[in-house]
Amino acid sequence: MLRPMRPVSHADEDDLVARAQAGDQGAFEELVRRHADRLYAVVTRFVGDRQEAEEVTQEAFLRAWRGIGRFQGNSQFFTWLYRIGINEAKRRVGRRASPAGSTSLDEHPGLEVSDLSQAPETSADRRELRGVLEGAIRALGPDYRAALILRDIEGLSTSEAAETLDLGEAAFKSRLHRARLSVRKAVDDYLGDER
Repeated sequence: MLRPMRPVSHADEDDLVARAQAGDQGAFEELVRRHADRLYAVVTRFVGDRQEAEEVTQEAFLRAWRGIGRFQGNSQFFTWLYRIGINEAKRRVGRRASPAGSTSLDEHPGLEVSDLSQAPETSADRRELRGVLEGAIRALGPDYRAALILRDIEGLSTSEAAETLDLGEAAFKSRLHRARLSVRKAVDDYLGDER
């Protein structure tokens, strides 16, 4: 279970970052405590395996510690950290064989999805529907999966998520739109089978 994030002033976090950049390991450990749960949650959703997510999260923090001197403060610390975590998760996912059913959304630019507003909620068992959603998210290519997780699951703003993925907002919105269409199509297909 995620711990609620403590309210933190930017000045306080900026001070911790500056101290960590000066070699203060305790300051970096405090940054880790503040962001570990949230980074782990993002990575877990991305890689789909808790043990692998732990490894990716640890590697992300190691990379962040080694690279803290290169953090310039042009973005929030967590945005920089998430970028490291997502990039490490993408590397791990890329090393694995593509999951069955994985597809590039670039191959289907004009996906049309029927209106789900007419689907009765009672037509699907929630747990089964959750499995369909999780499977649809895992089937997305890594770039699309990252966009969907950061924006729709983690609740980052469009600008924060785009910055995390090192994208312009227009490119991010396009990626997110395609990811949403793909997931929505999987849900529509599932609900169609249940009717």
